[in-house]
Amino acid sequence: MRKITKNPTLLPQWNTLKALAKTFQENEKHLRELFRTDSTRAEKMTLDACGLHVDYSKNRVDETVMKELFALAREAQVPEIMEQMFSGEKINITENRAVLHVALRNRSNTPIYVDGEDVMPEVNATLAKMNDFSRKIREQKWLGFSGKPIKNIINIGIGGSDLGPVMAYEALKTYSDRNLTIRFVSNIDGTHLAEAVRDLNPEETLFIVASKTFTTQETMTNAHSARRWVLGHYAADEISSTHFSDKNSCTTKNTARETPDDVTQKISAREIVGRHFVALSTNQEKVTEFGIYPENMFIFWDWVGGRYSLPSAIGLPLMISIGPENFEKLLDGYHEMDKHFRTAPLEKNLPVILALLGIWYRNFMGASSHAILPYDQYLNRFAAYFQQGDMESNGKSVTLGGEQVTWQTGPVIWGEPGTNGQHAFYQLLHQGTQLIPADFIAFARSHNPIGNPLKEHHFKLIANVFAQTEALAFGKTAAEVIAEGVPEKLIPHKVFQGNHPTNTIMAEELTPEILGSLIALYEHKIFVQGIIWNINSFDQWGVELGKVLANRILPELTGENTEELKHDASTNALITWFRKHC
Repeated sequence: MRKITKNPTLLPQWNTLKALAKTFQENEKHLRELFRTDSTRAEKMTLDACGLHVDYSKNRVDETVMKELFALAREAQVPEIMEQMFSGEKINITENRAVLHVALRNRSNTPIYVDGEDVMPEVNATLAKMNDFSRKIREQKWLGFSGKPIKNIINIGIGGSDLGPVMAYEALKTYSDRNLTIRFVSNIDGTHLAEAVRDLNPEETLFIVASKTFTTQETMTNAHSARRWVLGHYAADEISSTHFSDKNSCTTKNTARETPDDVTQKISAREIVGRHFVALSTNQEKVTEFGIYPENMFIFWDWVGGRYSLPSAIGLPLMISIGPENFEKLLDGYHEMDKHFRTAPLEKNLPVILALLGIWYRNFMGASSHAILPYDQYLNRFAAYFQQGDMESNGKSVTLGGEQVTWQTGPVIWGEPGTNGQHAFYQLLHQGTQLIPADFIAFARSHNPIGNPLKEHHFKLIANVFAQTEALAFGKTAAEVIAEGVPEKLIPHKVFQGNHPTNTIMAEELTPEILGSLIALYEHKIFVQGIIWNINSFDQWGVELGKVLANRILPELTGENTEELKHDASTNALITWFRKHC
């Protein structure tokens, strides 16, 4: 069981850091000065690990600040709680669960125990099952009901069952089998599913339904509509009232009234669903009721949080796309960062350093958001992925002990790929009034080195990365503007204050291994911050209330519930308006 740590504001380093932050702010200690007075700063604040080259020298910190931040981490028991996670202790205390996404990518295959049982045999068995299934799809050996090979894969899921696979599919698209069409449906808005299937042949389409409980409203609504779309094509009866006990038989509530033709037709429907649907779930009963054969269910476990589940069966659409070998390379990258996080000293530990810098800005320098800015189009969903990863993990206002926090916790996470963002929100980054730390992510080589001369596009892209971080850090003084002969009335408008903090995260190329390392880097960063804030980064109770209210409101919209509305005046009026206009 995870030890409930102290109120971080009572730790001795907290007040020391508050005083240091005041000094930085009052004395306007600028990055220009920090670099001018320390010629070795860039060298000392650059680390290489797991294929990543990370320069954190353009942060508003000095050696004294970093020393106190590392001391804060130790006082908050970061190393001890890290080890508890890797050892399978139930550090998710509100749900009494272990937190073992690291087991999913444990390439050393050393035993990891939960309740005295080694989880690795089941992890390996699921990975092998995914491997076998993916090969059948990729080699056109998995056939639809009509005998045609499956060419289209649609993943139906939401949250962690969607954001991770979507992000990684986009990130590794250059490794994908372009003969396959891979799409993702998450939104309960019918438009999402309708557009996803519009140009597809049901006979060549497989749906992957991803829901741990197989009761998630959005996912199951989309799954039932997808099932009607497939069965409608084959002109088979819907099977919503049918419970299938195994792949060779079916029983219904009214079996005695059915004719042999009825039973045959429903068995055919079962066979159709069995060829066009598979499940990623822990609920075999619900999966079977839906019509999916139990052997086509890929399991994962309650010690895997949804937002950490990409390396589990949730990654099946990605494995189908990029192939088992590349998926295993992704796991290799995860594992390398896991080992680094577990064994590197805090002062050389990339996730710890990024976490502590985030603590510094959030709790001592007044920052309320953090930008993730990947300069690679393949990472166009990376920031969105870590919106969930960070904000669902650390968007908490209650401590492990159940008390209201009196300090700031998780920031707002946002971002877009460069250089698009430069023509959207960089104005605010450079000359706005908010302190917004940012991570710039880029690669030395492009998968698409086009242009005239060759690599022209990529060189211009990277020039912008380095230019932006330099401009954000050092700005442009009034004296420099005057020296350019700018008219006096425009001088204030053309001054850049600088002193905006950034991390630059580089790698040679975006590969499956590097993507795994990047994801694990951010996962562990988030975990460390949660430890220091004394919150549970692995539950998400904040998503529950809206679901409950939606289930209450739904029958009031459809007319099933005609009782007097008993919501607040605003909600009552909105429901009434909708009823009149729907």
